[in-house]
Parts: sequence; C-alpha cells; structure tokens
Amino acid sequence: MFFSVPKLLCLLILHISTLDVAARRDKINVLFIMADDLRPSLGCYGDSVVKSPNIDQLASRSQVFFNAYAQQAVCGPSRTSMLTSRRPDTTRLYDFNSYWRVHAGNYSTLPQYFKSQGYTTMSVGKVFHPGIASNHTDDYPYSWSTPPYHPPSFKHENEKMCKGTDGERHANLLCAVNVTDQPGGTLPDLESTEEAVRLLRTRRNHASPFFLAVGFHKPHIPFRIPEKYLSLYPIDQMTLAPDPNIPKRLPPVAYNPWMDVRKREDVQKLNSSFPYGPIPKDFQLRIRQHYFAAVSYMDAQVGKLLSTLDEVGLADNTMVVFSSDHGWSLGEHGEWAKFSNFDVATRVPLIFYVPGVTAAPGWPGEDAAFPFVDVFSQSEHSFKTDRVIRNVVELVDVLPTVSYMAGLRAPAPCPDISFKEELCTEGDNLAYTFQRREKRKQEEDISFSQYPRPADTPQVNSDLPHLKDITVMGYSLRSWDYRYTLWLGFDPNTYQVNVSDVHAGELYMMEDDPGQDNNLYDASDYSLMAKKMAALHHSVSLQKSMRLQLLYLTAGMKASRREP
Repeated sequence: MFFSVPKLLCLLILHISTLDVAARRDKINVLFIMADDLRPSLGCYGDSVVKSPNIDQLASRSQVFFNAYAQQAVCGPSRTSMLTSRRPDTTRLYDFNSYWRVHAGNYSTLPQYFKSQGYTTMSVGKVFHPGIASNHTDDYPYSWSTPPYHPPSFKHENEKMCKGTDGERHANLLCAVNVTDQPGGTLPDLESTEEAVRLLRTRRNHASPFFLAVGFHKPHIPFRIPEKYLSLYPIDQMTLAPDPNIPKRLPPVAYNPWMDVRKREDVQKLNSSFPYGPIPKDFQLRIRQHYFAAVSYMDAQVGKLLSTLDEVGLADNTMVVFSSDHGWSLGEHGEWAKFSNFDVATRVPLIFYVPGVTAAPGWPGEDAAFPFVDVFSQSEHSFKTDRVIRNVVELVDVLPTVSYMAGLRAPAPCPDISFKEELCTEGDNLAYTFQRREKRKQEEDISFSQYPRPADTPQVNSDLPHLKDITVMGYSLRSWDYRYTLWLGFDPNTYQVNVSDVHAGELYMMEDDPGQDNNLYDASDYSLMAKKMAALHHSVSLQKSMRLQLLYLTAGMKASRREP
C-alpha cells in the first residue's frame, strides 16, 4: 500500500494527462467484462492452443497485466473481494452464505462508487455472486441504477440438458449442445450478450456516463456450450496437463478433491475413488477440449460487445476492463476445478483498454477499433500485445485503478482495521504502470490469497466448507520468484487465525518449478525461523509477517544455490 517516489511521480504525471483527456471528452464510460472460472488460457497470454481472437484483439489495444491474482479461488468470495477492494478476512465471506453489509461492514463497491459520481450503473449476467452473498439482489439498489438482468435460461443450467449416448438427457460435466434443442432455443451467455448489446445501443445519444458490467457464465461448468465450438479443438490434438500427478510433498490439506466435478453424472460413471483417484486419461482430454471450446464461445460474446462499441460510436470514450473471478485447474497436480492456492486456480487475465492512454483515439472514417472476429473463418488471426506488465498485481487493485483511470479520485488506502470504513481500498492504484514501460521485476510486489479447509485431510466439503466448519486457513503469498503458503489454525467463531498453529507449509521456487510441483518447505527450517521472529510485535500483520518469513527462508536457499 506504499508507493516509492518514482511511482508517486508517475501517478502525478498520469493524473495530469488523465485530466487532460477527461477535459477533451467529458467523463469516460466503463464496460466491465467478467468471465467465470477463466484462467489465462488466451492467445494474448501466450497460450498456443486456445483460440480467443476477440480478446486478443482487445489486448492489442490495451495494457495486459500478465500476473494478476484473485484473493480466493471461488466465485462468491472472489467477486465480493474484487468489487469492494477488501480481502476475504475483511469481507468475512469465505463461502456463499453471508452478505458483507450485514456480516462485516457497509463497504461501498466499485459500481456504487461510480453511481455516486453521477454514472448510470447497469449489471448484466453474473457480476456479483447471486444469492445470499449479494442479498438476493446483486446488491441492488446500492450498486446499480436499475435492477440487474439475469438470463432467464440460466435456470436450466444444472438440469438434465445434456443428451447422452443413450439418447436420454443428463446433468453432465461435458454438455456440448445443439442450441436449437435447448429451452427457448438459447443459452445464458447468448441472452446476456443480447441484453448488453441492447443497453449499449440505448446509450448512443446519452449525455450522462455509464458503467456497464457484463458477467459471462462460461467457461464455468457444466460445459453447456454450442457444439460447433468443439470442432476448433480436435480431440486427437489435445494433450494432458504437463504435471498431471499429485506432487509427492503436497500437504493433504492443500489438495482439492474437486467435488463439484465428481457430482456430474458422466464423471460419476468413471468410478474415480475419493479423494485421490485419477480421471481416466481419455476423459481428461475431453475435459480440456470442452474447457477450451467454452473459452472460444465466451470470446465470441466479448467480440459482439466490443464491435457494438464501434457501431454506436463509443469505442473512443469507453474504458474496457476484462477479467475473471479466478482460474481453474485442468488436471495440474491431479486436480480439477478451482478451490486451491496454486497459480492455476488463483491467476486470472486482467486487461485494461483506456482510449487515449493505451491506444490513440480513432479519427472519423478510420477502421473500427474492434471489428468482430469470426473464429471459424479460415484466415489466421494474429494480434500483437505491446503493453504488458509482468510484475505481480491483485484483483483488489481493480477498484482504485478503474476509478483513477476513469478520471475519478481513487479511494484512500484502508487502515489496518477498516470494518467501519465504507469506502477505501486494500489494494494498490496501478495507474502508475500506464505511464511508463516496465523495465525490471519488482521483487517486493506480491499478491496475497487464501483458502479455507475443514480439516487437514481431504473431506467431501473441503472444496467449499461452510464458515462454521472451517478449522484451517491457507494463506498464500505470491511474488515474482516464489509462492509461499502457510496452513494455519482458524476459529470461525471469532474469525481469528492462530499464527503459532501451523498445520502445513508450501514453498515453490518459480524459476525452477513454474508448475509448483516441488515443495521446498521444511518444517524444521520454519521452526528455527519462527523462534528468531518471535520478537515481532503482535500488531505486525500476517501479510507483513509472511513477507519477512519468505525473505528469511529464501535468503538461505539463494545462499546455498550460490555455493559450489
């Protein structure tokens, strides 16, 4: 939360340029696009398999944050954290069963802040997690000027919609469908796109600025997607995860037994033993095929939104932000789904298009900024991304950064205890990164994620324990060079973590082990280090304490690596 002098100077320069841009075009609109369970399996993130031409095109005119991380790898807690810019320990939401305004504090949200500044704020699809976690209203009317839109066909999402080889319909994981055979002849993301396009067209001649959030449901399971997208990924060209086996030194508490995948009818037929029984390799390939196809399907919906910005003449005064709530394991470490602290579960795409900053404004008569790209066309699509930030950032950084880049005042940093603060941020304002090219790695930049568990060994509720059942909290620090995780005792009645009650630990060196398969944590080294750090004042935060621990542990590792 503290900026160096160079960062502050860059913020000052950027603020002047932002004011200049704002003066020339009035308030800037915001199109905020959220995918669901999307890891950075995109062409613009270096994935050579996935076909995502519309998002890649967006990235070519944007700033791409290459190493962005969620605060908890599950939908409700992550979305609430990002949209309030508070970490899960502040929202006190680790499951789906409480509303932060009642359970923790009356925290303002990203759209609420824009609404207070004169914006018309609108929500389409899955933005907040629906249900109790957003008061059964998607936080309306606090966050939104009009009631949020949810696609009517979503009510069928977990019903028996998938035609099996037996000719009957099933509630399967793999669910590529003929759209015309589905109820209403449509799918949820198709309906959300149609509604979002309609709303954008209504803003063509409006003088007041808007904040439109559009949340797509894919690639979240089940993979109920138009079947034509499977043709983009022939099964004989699919490969397994590079590290499909459970690491030998992985603590049992860290393992996620992917119960939401196990519950699907087609997966149940595989008879994989709980909790570690593997999925057959041929079915693993089909899961990866369907996930990638779901990404391409979602990419097409993004393309329709972006081309509509061009159509209605809003591309030059609308910021576009694209991200996801968290990632999704595709067989890495023998895991599927989210529910862990690994990179595959916590790392997300984060893309900012800011007209006049990341791309020059268009001139009358120029080609469209975002022409729709048909992924099924025969031509190859190649887009170059020039503005890439590789240093570590977090989703709690989104609220202050979007606010600042839109010309609003970024919320102030939160105090250490902020339950009574309505508007503040536990993230960083990343505006300084737009001013200059990244020249070197910032080892001090970190992300901080966490995940709860009900026990030290995998249980049927390990993936998503209710608050009352949480006994262990895994806190994970990700820097450029390392991922460091401590599994600590947790009291759900007081929300307190016991830093002296260490159940397990993980330490991965990213340069040698990018897949995080070789756990270097040594309990005896930790005990020695903990004794030396026992004098730390009790007011030192867990984040700062873990930073200091990481420095201590890795200093010894680096020294040993330098020895002949």
